Parts: sequence; C-alpha cells; structure tokens
Amino acid sequence: MTVYLRLYWEFFKTGLFAVGGGMATLPFLQSIGETTGWYTYGDLMNMLAVSESTPGPIGINMATYVGFTVGGVPGAVIATLGEVTPSIIVILIVAAILKSFRDNKYVDRAFYGLRPASTGLIGAACVTVMLEVLTSVELNSGSGLVKSFHLGGGGLAALLNWPGLLLAAGLLVLTNWVKPTKNLHPIVFIALSAVVGVAFGFAGV
Repeated sequence: MTVYLRLYWEFFKTGLFAVGGGMATLPFLQSIGETTGWYTYGDLMNMLAVSESTPGPIGINMATYVGFTVGGVPGAVIATLGEVTPSIIVILIVAAILKSFRDNKYVDRAFYGLRPASTGLIGAACVTVMLEVLTSVELNSGSGLVKSFHLGGGGLAALLNWPGLLLAAGLLVLTNWVKPTKNLHPIVFIALSAVVGVAFGFAGV
C-alpha cells in the first residue's frame, strides 16, 4: 500500500508543477528516479523512447509506464490517476470561474509569468535527452537544483555517440531532403529507428 501511495503522491506533484506539456515532466521524473531508486537514468530514457512512440500524451504515458514498472497494473492506474488529478482539479476550477476572470489583468500576468518556467523545464528536458543520446556526457545524480556532468569512459575521444549521431543525421536527411521519404508518416521513421536501435544493440554497439 505504501508504494501505491508514494506513486500517487509523486505523480500528483509532477502533474501539478510540470507546466508546459509532456517533456516538462522529464526533470521531475529524473528526480523521482533519484530519490526513490525505482529506475535509473538509462531506464528513464528508454521509457521516454517508448512513451514518444506510443499514442497519447507523453506525461501520461510516462506515468503509466513507471507505475507499471514499480507496481504492476494497479501501480500503472494509480500513477496515471496521480498525474491527471491536478489537471482535472484546475480545469474544473477554471471552468467555474473563467467567465469572471477571463479579462482579469492579474490572472493574465500570472499565466504570462509561467512562460519562463515552462520554457526552462522543456529546455532542461531537451538538454538531458540530447546529452544522453548523442554524447557520452553523463549527468551526476543529486537532489540539488544545479546539476553537474562528467564524461563517460574514453574521455574526449569518446565524447560523441557516433551511432546515435549517424541515426539522427540519417533521419534528418530522409525527412527533409529525400523526396520519396520526406512525406512518409512519422510512425515509419519511429519503427525504422527501433529496428536500427535493436540491430545496434545486438551488435554490441
């Protein structure tokens, strides 16, 4: 029971403060992994890849994935409920008072003030994903606001993750400059990336 309450509480906080959409939840999820030990940073990147590849909002998919990993089907349900509860409450409140506060200058300024926070959360998520996927730079664990980094094995010579960079470059070319493939549905490229990832994984890259 304790783990289910913890799941609900952690994802309730994530849903309440992760302003800016699904990617903005990533710093919160990283913190959850560090404080609870439920998953590693590498596990989180794998969860993100699966969540991006499946239908639905990223934040909800991530909550379901983590909940299932930690507590099975009940954990998935509870974590998902924790993620969506703040949004439901806020929507109900906003719907009840929107007419009265639609043109309120203080409400308008409050939402304007949330923009930098949203930008920062999404920016932090983008930086951590790029460092994990395209380089050997590793994020040091810790609960502080400012994170530190260090190079993985191999030093400067192994700074870049060449398979990841080549895959990203190939996708960029195929989706922008190769006429037969540039208009294909994104799911084709997701599937292609998954196949390439599995192939490189089995090859030991």
